Amino acid sequence: MTQKPTFIPILILLIIAIGAAFVPAPGAAVTEGINSGDTAWMLVSSGLVLLMTPGLAYFYGGMVNHKNVISTMLQSFIAMGVITVIWVVFGFSLAFGETIGGFVGNPSTYFMFQGVFDGKPWPLAGTIPFALFAFFQMKFAVITPALISGALAERINFRAFVLFMVLFCVVVYAPLAHWTWHPEGWLFKYGVLDFAGGTVVHMSAGWAALAGALYLKRRKSHVEANILPPANIPYVLLGTGLLWFGWFGFNAGSAVGASPLAVSAFATTHVAAASAGLSWILFDVTRGRKVSALGFSIGAVVGLVAITPASGFVSVTAAITIGTIAAIISNIAAHWRANSKLDDTLDVFPCHGVGGMVGMVMTGLFASKAVNAAVVETEQGFFITGDPALFIKHLVALVVVSAFAFGLSYFLLFVTDKIIPLRVTEEEERVGLDISQHDEFLAEA
Repeated sequence: MTQKPTFIPILILLIIAIGAAFVPAPGAAVTEGINSGDTAWMLVSSGLVLLMTPGLAYFYGGMVNHKNVISTMLQSFIAMGVITVIWVVFGFSLAFGETIGGFVGNPSTYFMFQGVFDGKPWPLAGTIPFALFAFFQMKFAVITPALISGALAERINFRAFVLFMVLFCVVVYAPLAHWTWHPEGWLFKYGVLDFAGGTVVHMSAGWAALAGALYLKRRKSHVEANILPPANIPYVLLGTGLLWFGWFGFNAGSAVGASPLAVSAFATTHVAAASAGLSWILFDVTRGRKVSALGFSIGAVVGLVAITPASGFVSVTAAITIGTIAAIISNIAAHWRANSKLDDTLDVFPCHGVGGMVGMVMTGLFASKAVNAAVVETEQGFFITGDPALFIKHLVALVVVSAFAFGLSYFLLFVTDKIIPLRVTEEEERVGLDISQHDEFLAEA
């Protein structure tokens, strides 16, 4: 199936490429205070986090039907191209540039990465090169819009999804990153703890996924209750393994150094994933279901999601609790979704949205100064001191971030739909997105 040609995207890319050629070369890199061990660990962590996006592609690609595997996987891979360029041009500036009222960074601060390679280290990552910090954060920006694709799978126009991805990164993701991780961000100054992205990554993607599922409405196969089985469960297992492996960089890397804190985050990440995977399948068993590879995989990912905001603030024993509770709550949410008319294709909201919220709440219950000195003595988790101050702040953040992410995402979907129709035609959906969007297909086994 052919599509009407357009030269606008390549024109934009050419303008960026030509403009980049005139950006002055950076000066000498700052070496004072740089620690080689921390730098080595963060290089590895950055690679691990990037690996999560191909892992997500396999995770999602294995769960959709065979007619939509390539398109679904490409929606993750394309993020590595699109968001990387956006991040270099002005995305990093929006997230970590000079603050504008604590809500967003000045887009000109590091425009075209000026001042990044020869800049002083980031104040909260003083032992690694500033450029390394920028690229580490880039990988978080890459995977977040890719997460949303699971809710829109099997009916989203690929070109429209790319446009939405760009708008989401600029309007939703970058401001949330600024709020949460910039020293002048209002959530940071308010005292909210988010070690590696419970609000910034998972809640934002989860709420955007819910907005997308509501806006796009149901697939024809969903309306007719004619859902095809997952295309490839081994792909899901492979994706789970890559995500689990990469998540060590995601969470332990957020310690921004090779330190005892990184070890603690590494440990809580693994334990939460293990306990959640087990809890998911055991909960299924109590409801009369069989133990499934799909169930363990989804449960493990939910545990990884839930521990993300808490990973550098809680103990290993608390991680077991977080993983277990998150898996049970997300399992219930996914079961409710499956029996409703909400067509969130791969349960992104029940897993990432709900899992991220559970993690944020649990951080407010279990955060301990004994684990991380950055936790204020008087504002530790409620179960540590009995003081609800931190817990209340996390509830406030949960409500504000949820409303912000859902409301703006729904608006951006509306805007995108007016520029490029979001929904494929009924015929394109019937044929499958692999052929209708890409003229590619899986060879018969």
